[in-house]
Amino acid sequence: MPRRKMTEEQREKAAERLRVAREKRLRENPPKYANIHPSVLAKPDDDPLSRKNVVSWIKTQKSLLSAERGNVRRKIKGAEAKVASHQGYIRHMETYLRNGDWIDDYYGEYQEKRVKWRVVVPAGPVR
Repeated sequence: MPRRKMTEEQREKAAERLRVAREKRLRENPPKYANIHPSVLAKPDDDPLSRKNVVSWIKTQKSLLSAERGNVRRKIKGAEAKVASHQGYIRHMETYLRNGDWIDDYYGEYQEKRVKWRVVVPAGPVR
């Protein structure tokens, strides 16, 4: 059965109805994010390590990983190392979302920013 043709006006009305329905569903049944650590959920959206940012970085890294896998098939030099790097970064970000601990030395969509580590509790005996 062929799809019914919609006029531009009908298409706009349908899009508006869909937008309103999605907003209503989000209001009445907000996502629970059961697999995301509470400390990550507590960060505002403008925080560099917020859930929203990290999820978008994972999406970007997965698309880069897909492209690099094609380069591995074409036997391009250095592609296997890039695949391993992308896989590791994705794994670290997913671990962060689950546990709330950032374990990588870099952060950002393309790992372009360096983490500034600081000692909170020194190890060993106090002198």
